Amino acid sequence: MLRFAVPSSGSLHDPALDFLKACGIGVSRPNPRKYTADIPSLPGVVVHFQRQTDIPMQVEEGMADVGIVGMDGFLERQREGGDGEIIIEGLGFAQSELAIQVPDSWVDVTSMADLTDLAIEFRQQGTQLQVATKFPRLTERFLLANGVNFATLIPSSGALEISPAMGSADIITDISSTGTTMRANRLKTIQGGTVVRSEACLIGNRRRIAGDTEKLAPATALVERIEAYRNSRNFYSVTANVRGENEESIARDVLEHADIAGLRGPTIARVHTADDTAWYAVTVIVEKRRLLDAVNRLREIGGVSVTVTQPSYMFHSKSEAAERLAKGP
Repeated sequence: MLRFAVPSSGSLHDPALDFLKACGIGVSRPNPRKYTADIPSLPGVVVHFQRQTDIPMQVEEGMADVGIVGMDGFLERQREGGDGEIIIEGLGFAQSELAIQVPDSWVDVTSMADLTDLAIEFRQQGTQLQVATKFPRLTERFLLANGVNFATLIPSSGALEISPAMGSADIITDISSTGTTMRANRLKTIQGGTVVRSEACLIGNRRRIAGDTEKLAPATALVERIEAYRNSRNFYSVTANVRGENEESIARDVLEHADIAGLRGPTIARVHTADDTAWYAVTVIVEKRRLLDAVNRLREIGGVSVTVTQPSYMFHSKSEAAERLAKGP
């Protein structure tokens, strides 16, 4: 049985469930008071609802096999050389940014270089730059990498934004998605001050999964569905009816234009009309960003009744995530 940890509350809970449903692997939880559930379309998987801050360590220690977390939280709590690792990096939701935030009254501090100089000034005055954060490991690494060698970290689990105003810290590192709370508390970001850009990711314990066939099969099915769904979000399937002499002549017209050539080329099928005229249905798969170009090119070669759909899944010749799971650590 594959144990799948999903956040029980907080900012990741609803988006994670919505994402799994969109992937066609929705979670069934008839009793909301119960902290386990299943995925009807994936036999062999049991869902465990856990605090999102606990999931990285649970996967690390083998109490859960896979889990959904924010990348920032995983990187903060990841054990060096441990078994927990990222299986699928970007799930496409819960985007945020962990960044240095300083009082907006610090008009002369606009970059990390300015902050480095300020930390040195504090040191020369016999004090240290005070940094409040919920991510001490990531913050310390970032500050040292940017030459801020004189700073004191103040781990906190409460509201960080008020810390500079209260005098309990000089600056903070905090998660921001819109910046509204930051600006309301008269804080600002600085150039080069992004510690990490984050979004939800799927983590797993490859050592435990690869060595257990009862876990590997459902884990492979899980990552295949997620990966194929994520792949499909970048493409559209475009179909147009085109009049022509034969399939070959239409194929030549289509392949002359890179915008409508598709991933491997067009799929062309005869349309059986009442008057027996030579119409063909031309279907191509195109990148989302090139949709209108493809529609216009199909029009140029005589395309009419153009329809557009988004594939539910796009499976490549192999699944990189599934291969990593099978190989183990």
